Amino acid sequence: HSSARIERYLQAAANNNIVLVNATTPANFYHLLRRHILRNFRKPLIIFTPKMLLRYPKAVSTMDELATGRFEELIDDPRNIHKTATNVVLCQGKVYYELIEEAEKRGVKDMAFVRVEQLYPLPKEQIDATLAKYKNAKNIIWAQEEPENMGAWTFMAMNLRHIDLK
Repeated sequence: HSSARIERYLQAAANNNIVLVNATTPANFYHLLRRHILRNFRKPLIIFTPKMLLRYPKAVSTMDELATGRFEELIDDPRNIHKTATNVVLCQGKVYYELIEEAEKRGVKDMAFVRVEQLYPLPKEQIDATLAKYKNAKNIIWAQEEPENMGAWTFMAMNLRHIDLK
């Protein structure tokens, strides 16, 4: 439903009772559905995927990604700027494409954008491992399109307290 609010689902999430995702590529969406159906247990799957990504030119996957990939709970910045990035932006959903587009427009080259595709259960170890690659990062930032009290910000800040999340 178009007016669903992520923070409400995250507030109801406990003891791995649901899976909440925001897939940003066709391949990741496909592998998410495949993973969910092939598991030997069932639980609700809540998918937040905006209609914008259905026809967005940059939200594409190769045939190889569809054929041989798997669901990625976290997608690192594909530009491989681990050594030069001084800022790392964690985000989810369509805001990733908006942020990367704006950064390209402004010529920002020291900012990495990491997509958190699965919000619950949060892949904390993957987040930590990915952030560890950014040795020169001075700022770790959570970005969302929703107002502070209507997105995943509170959930992320609470679950990633060990990171100085801004």
